[in-house]
Amino acid sequence: MAQPTMSPPTRAAFLIPGDLSLPTGGYGYDRRILARLPAFGVDIMHVALPGSFPFPTADDLAATEAILAGLEPDQVLLIDGLAYGAMGFDLVIRIRQPIVALCHHPLALEAGLDEIKRVQLQLSEHNALARARHVIVTSPMTARILREDFGVLDDRIMVAEPGTDRAARARGTNAPLHLLAVGSIVPRKGYDVLIRALTPLLDKPWTLSIVGPTRDAALLAALESQIVAAGMQSRVRLLGARSETELDDIYASADIFVMPSLFEGYGMVLGEAMARGLPIVCTTGGAAAETAPNAAALKVPPGDAVCFGNAVNRLLDDASLRSTMADAAWAAGLMLPTWDDASKRIAAVLKAVARGIER
Repeated sequence: MAQPTMSPPTRAAFLIPGDLSLPTGGYGYDRRILARLPAFGVDIMHVALPGSFPFPTADDLAATEAILAGLEPDQVLLIDGLAYGAMGFDLVIRIRQPIVALCHHPLALEAGLDEIKRVQLQLSEHNALARARHVIVTSPMTARILREDFGVLDDRIMVAEPGTDRAARARGTNAPLHLLAVGSIVPRKGYDVLIRALTPLLDKPWTLSIVGPTRDAALLAALESQIVAAGMQSRVRLLGARSETELDDIYASADIFVMPSLFEGYGMVLGEAMARGLPIVCTTGGAAAETAPNAAALKVPPGDAVCFGNAVNRLLDDASLRSTMADAAWAAGLMLPTWDDASKRIAAVLKAVARGIER
């Protein structure tokens, strides 16, 4: 009897700008997908693009076009949106290969942009997405934004929510209560709002750790000055980027997770907090409102320091509420999708696009 033949793996390239090893949510997503796609029938190649995206220099755009020209014409290109949305239409229309865009969140929604830059990014990404065969997003909320504001048809969008690794439940410190925030030092993360929110609570026993790489030296200096001006030097630790092992230890010692972000395309750190059974205070900025269930998180409007401080104060004062929310977070964390779930969905899109160019 003839044996069934195995289909050859789909050939694809994953184009990612900058240093893939950086400990950010977006790069973390890309690393996990790269590592798992081969298990789902995709022969994936990592292609590094210049790190200046989403504000590329002319030289970096020329280098990007040269990189693209060197790839095989039948390779499916999975392009991270940090680069794809900012390449410019003149470059995008010259790409020979079929494109699958990965949009973590629209570039124009990054905080701190002036109006001219915001409009430029909105137009650039709108035009680029129109050329993609398919668009992968990390949350249903981002899918809605692309449909409503960028004109991407529903049948060209696929949601692949980030996976969350299972973790040991946080043991906490309890005295003083340890607040934890995780995310890069960029305007969108709202750390200035967090410091303003905590300033009226200095009579309560708490400490705060902020873990994340510095991507804006001036913003870091301003945050350090704000902490000193608020008299929080002994309360707040800016820990910078940490290894996964170090971050695991920090999560284990936390009592409350805080995320003051102005906007999130998904909020991977919320999944990490739930996987450890931490009660959460977060904003409703972007997909953050949907990532964590209401039973596990107190949610406030983005940018509202008073409301954020009041929510933190509730948890500081109410051990029973902390315990109830921690249980809800732990239960929700056990139900979160895995990285294999996300990789399988992305592999299916890459295979479908490859079949389309083979016909």
